[in-house]
Amino acid sequence: MDGPQTSQVFQHLSAYLSPAGTWFHLVGFTCLAVLVVHLLARLVQFVSWQVKMRDTLKQFTAPPKHWLFGHLKALPNNEEGFQTRLEWMKTYSAYFWPFWVGPFLVANQCTHPETIRTILGTAEPKGMTYRFFEPWLGDGLLTSKGSKWHRNRRLLTPAFHFEILKPYVTLFSQSTNVLIDKWSRVAAGSSVELFDHVSLLTLDSMLKCSLGYRSDCQTDGQSAPYIRAVFELSRLIVERVRFFPYHFDFIYYLTSSGRRFRQQCDIVHGVSEHLIRQRKKALQDGDTKEEKSKKYLDFLDILLQAKDEDGTGLTDAEIRDEVDTFLFEGHDTTASGISWALYHLAKHPEYQDRCRREAEGLLQGRTEMTWEDMSKLPFITMCIKESLRIRPPVPSVSRRLTKTLTFPDGKYMPEGSLVSARIMSTHHNHLIWPDPEVYDPLRFSPERSKDRHHHAFVPFSAGPRNCIGQNFAMNEMKVAVALILQRFRLELDETKPSPFFLQQLILRAKDGIWVKLTPNNLKDLDQTNTQ
Repeated sequence: MDGPQTSQVFQHLSAYLSPAGTWFHLVGFTCLAVLVVHLLARLVQFVSWQVKMRDTLKQFTAPPKHWLFGHLKALPNNEEGFQTRLEWMKTYSAYFWPFWVGPFLVANQCTHPETIRTILGTAEPKGMTYRFFEPWLGDGLLTSKGSKWHRNRRLLTPAFHFEILKPYVTLFSQSTNVLIDKWSRVAAGSSVELFDHVSLLTLDSMLKCSLGYRSDCQTDGQSAPYIRAVFELSRLIVERVRFFPYHFDFIYYLTSSGRRFRQQCDIVHGVSEHLIRQRKKALQDGDTKEEKSKKYLDFLDILLQAKDEDGTGLTDAEIRDEVDTFLFEGHDTTASGISWALYHLAKHPEYQDRCRREAEGLLQGRTEMTWEDMSKLPFITMCIKESLRIRPPVPSVSRRLTKTLTFPDGKYMPEGSLVSARIMSTHHNHLIWPDPEVYDPLRFSPERSKDRHHHAFVPFSAGPRNCIGQNFAMNEMKVAVALILQRFRLELDETKPSPFFLQQLILRAKDGIWVKLTPNNLKDLDQTNTQ
């Protein structure tokens, strides 16, 4: 080999052996070696964790699992999967059992008041899957952890003081009356789908109470994109949780589901940012007519006024995160609670009639309720609670343990474990609730409730990370049920499919909940017939 080729070889060799060339290659080899060592360390860590977890789980009786899918195929996120859970609770354990999401990830299920009390009694951060909410809800109260969560919880707690909640009862009434007016124009005996209508009702209330914004969302249909976006985001998150490869961001956002998730996030963020800008502009321009006429503090007022001891307030990003969280949790969960409550009362006319008599006796024809009325609806409250027991809006909550957690029987889960409090399973635990599938509001009478385990009924979770807005939600449900039953009799539409529930982020009905409406008195019936 000679000539130009030989010259080129010597040039490459001299470049390689020169100080600069040697340094370049040394850095490259070092980076590669560090990467390989890092990957090997992660692999060793992963294998070690798997061995440790499998040894830990030998403490517990577990149902058989598929080598690849774990329990995913046996437990679809619907009514069929839930019935399988109930059977497994009787066969294996009514306290605790491992739920495998594929071959590597295990979300340990607690299904008894004693075991979920251990979990909910801590302020441990939410489970790993809650990070899938972050592009949507940011670092708000639902997803934040540690000192950030403690700070936000402290700053937001005043927003749910009873003095703040008092005027909201009137706003709930106004929103419910818009729904009632819509239904009054429907022919007697016609059928309506509850979730669609009630979701707009609760969104209307949330816009008033959280942002002081009086919309026509129940009648103009302009908020339908927001409702659909929230529904789609919920579905996409559940889909992502149950498909292990989607847990990796770099894979998920290359898929059509990932791209659609970003699109839906843009829709809900657009709504909240628009409303926040409107409020800030109104404050900058001075008291507007609307601000002067508003006789109550809304959630956004609290957010804008919230300050630490040193005077530091929330940033614009933090305000949007909390508004997005409050709009989602405040309208979607409450819509589920109201819809299932009305479903159960339509299914059980004897309880519906008793609720109606209670509402009529209290209201005496009034179309707006007051704060003082909230404590004067004992049977309606029992009916709502029994519906929340059978069909809790949030079927489960999870925690990622930062330290070893020991249960009352001495069994334990190590640091790093993902543990889930299965609220819906606990509400149907045969050791706690006799005939758990039977709708019986009298379970919540004072006599039958006094000796029940404190964590047997936890529709709003419990402990330091319980639902901060549970009183807000219960009041809205009471107002909606009382005012609707004062005006209408509800009957299930037997021509429609029986509600087959889906365990998504919120408990929904696959094909909706359809009821027939009949005005409650002749005056209403005459008005309907003439329209």
